[in-house]
Amino acid sequence: MVFLDLPQNKYSLTALLGSLETKEEILSEVEISFAKTKEELFSEISEGLKTYPLQLACFSFFTTQVWEIIPILTEVKNLYKDRVLVCAGGAHPTGDFKRVLKAGADCVVLGEGEQTFIDLLECILNRKSFEAVEGIAFKDINGKIKLNPRKVYVDLDQFLPFSPRFKRFGPLEITRGCPFACNFCQTSRIFGVKVRHRSIEKVLSIVEMLFKRGLTDIRFITPNAFSYGSEDGKTINLERLEELLKGIKGLLKNRGRIFFGSFPSEVRPEHVTPETISLVKTYASNDNLVIGAQSGSERILQLCKRSHTVEDVYRAVKLTVKAGLTPKVDFIFGLPYETEEDVRQTIKVIEDLVKMGAVVHAHTFMPLPQTPFLRKPPGKLSEDLIKLIKSLTGKGLLFGDWEAQQKLSQKIYEYFNS
Repeated sequence: MVFLDLPQNKYSLTALLGSLETKEEILSEVEISFAKTKEELFSEISEGLKTYPLQLACFSFFTTQVWEIIPILTEVKNLYKDRVLVCAGGAHPTGDFKRVLKAGADCVVLGEGEQTFIDLLECILNRKSFEAVEGIAFKDINGKIKLNPRKVYVDLDQFLPFSPRFKRFGPLEITRGCPFACNFCQTSRIFGVKVRHRSIEKVLSIVEMLFKRGLTDIRFITPNAFSYGSEDGKTINLERLEELLKGIKGLLKNRGRIFFGSFPSEVRPEHVTPETISLVKTYASNDNLVIGAQSGSERILQLCKRSHTVEDVYRAVKLTVKAGLTPKVDFIFGLPYETEEDVRQTIKVIEDLVKMGAVVHAHTFMPLPQTPFLRKPPGKLSEDLIKLIKSLTGKGLLFGDWEAQQKLSQKIYEYFNS
């Protein structure tokens, strides 16, 4: 089994390898290798086929990588035929499985892959039909596409979030699922709207494992850091939040650091309160908080189903600055339905927030599979907005890949509307 191992997909691959460590009987029968480039991938496959009758080539990728990955996937299948099974997973294959299968994949793992991938490997090793595997889409012997959805979501406590065996470590995923289902975001469609938290006991055991390996900077993956412990993901459970952070701090003492509510996770603006900020200041080491605003227009926030207000954003920034932290505020430019007035309102909000002490993280809207905005054309950034972006960038008050995303957005729109 060989994985195309690209930097953009390191978190998903790390979690997948962690799940395999729960099945030693599989690992004992499968040789796993990694390829950093297309050339390495073909080399690994060719070498593997000298020893094994069958290879499994695995690809995990985002929609922004379609033009890089799909041609490689297709070439692998065309060249090696039935000697190589091509398996795809990740955000894009989950939402666009029909095209990925038609491009050459034999099966697509849909959504979260920990249990599904184990089931798939057992199926292949035992020479059983894909029909028995939940959570995949595949082509049957007649070439017809079949869909086997998974009926139960993953219990995070059952799997490691990374792989000690393969020395693959990363941020610790503590929450999966998001109740808000914003119209531009794929998260709720992949992982569901019900939040699931890794238990504090399990988190602490994982942190202890990291600490013993000399990994003392603890970061987290979560749709909204301040939702940890919440039953519905919309309310705040301060008691559980503090229990989590206090427990980790107790393990690390002064020999490690906690980064909470900063990259690679963020917080929702309405969840920034004096109490949640106080927890960050008491237990964490980050000097910033990543806050998801997305627009300065009340109308656009409602159309996106953000479930927070512009005033929530102002309040969050004010509280964050007051606490001595830098607010890094996410905005998405070119959202569907934006008018000139919506853009003017966003510009004003950005100018206000920067004066208050915020830094802007700029994104350009990109249509993504499974989302209600999939068929929406990419918005055009006005001259006034671009002028502001460039001015703030020059002052170190704005960062982000908005320009590259603008070009990708058009390509994605044409891809899904072709």
